[in-house]
Amino acid sequence: MLPEIAARAEAAIAIRHDLHRHPELAFEEHRTSARVAELLQQWGYEVTTGLGGTGVVGTLQRGQGSRRLGLRADIDALPIHEDSGLAYASQTEGLMHACGHDGHTAILLSAAHYLAHHGRIDGTLQLVFQPAEETGSGASKMIADGLFERFPVDAIYGLHNWPGVPVGHFGFVDGPAMASVDWARLKVIGKGGHGAEPQGSVDPILVAAHIITALQSVVSRNVDPRQMGVVTVGSIHGGQAANVIPDVVELKLTVRAYLPEVRDTLRRRVTELAEQTAAAFGAHAEIEFPRGFPSVINHPQQTAYIREVAVQGFGAEQVVPEFAPRTASEDFAFLLQARPGSFVFVGNGDSAPLHSPRYVFNDAAIAPAASLWARLAEDYLVKDAT
Repeated sequence: MLPEIAARAEAAIAIRHDLHRHPELAFEEHRTSARVAELLQQWGYEVTTGLGGTGVVGTLQRGQGSRRLGLRADIDALPIHEDSGLAYASQTEGLMHACGHDGHTAILLSAAHYLAHHGRIDGTLQLVFQPAEETGSGASKMIADGLFERFPVDAIYGLHNWPGVPVGHFGFVDGPAMASVDWARLKVIGKGGHGAEPQGSVDPILVAAHIITALQSVVSRNVDPRQMGVVTVGSIHGGQAANVIPDVVELKLTVRAYLPEVRDTLRRRVTELAEQTAAAFGAHAEIEFPRGFPSVINHPQQTAYIREVAVQGFGAEQVVPEFAPRTASEDFAFLLQARPGSFVFVGNGDSAPLHSPRYVFNDAAIAPAASLWARLAEDYLVKDAT
């Protein structure tokens, strides 16, 4: 851990607590963005606001070096009622930083302060504070707004805290690191009627039950057992009374995979099974199935690079061996489709799961993670690098 960052740990923690008290949803992060921009300007960064709606980019250029490095933090919160019991808990009813994006922002700001005041760099540093990760639209909107044309980078890195991994430890994954995710809304349209005379109806509840059962075969009979796929039905709604067969039942589900070809197979088979099962019962299925996040696929060269930075800076014992890919999803995937880079996992210790109302970001994780960012920048943006 860098001593200059450790010495400012309380200041970085205070920033996080302030952000935690004032969570903001996707594309509504106006206070958060203003606070980030204010601090970056105080520290000498050239600051651009409003990119992708509420995104902020801080640029630090030193020397004549031609190398350009991007570091990204997400800034949005979730529509969750906080139940953490913290003294600095959310002051906004129904909103919470339940995924640690306040911590990610504090980490990058801590590194930003160090690099502005102590950093030995020769090149250009682009710090990207991205809105709307939770909705999957922030990264792509920043890209569409000219992120990499206006703020070019040779490599882009991001991170996420992970409960269950010891604080101060880091996980690195070559290739697929997090799953793609697609959300589907399925309407099963039958013919309603009286529950006492089902022969005159087409029961969409019965049809939906058969569809749900059939969907359990999508992964087991269509995906190579050595690959990952998940189909989860998380919501079913239909009918109001015990003796009335409804006209419509609505299902909501998610589909996840590591590999693009598996993702395409799952999407195709979910659609086919829903439509054909409904038709077999004389019903009709309508499916809305927009594409969500792609999978986070780390680039091998950039992953090896930051892994070595971590080993040199912290010791091999703080790098988790054979860190496994995660089945959650992240829109950093869009940034990795546009530029080479890697997504890193940092330990949050023994905490409640992400997206839990009792989740707490571990303040002790800020200084080690900020030190990793600072060491990466100093190593990458080195004078006379080739």
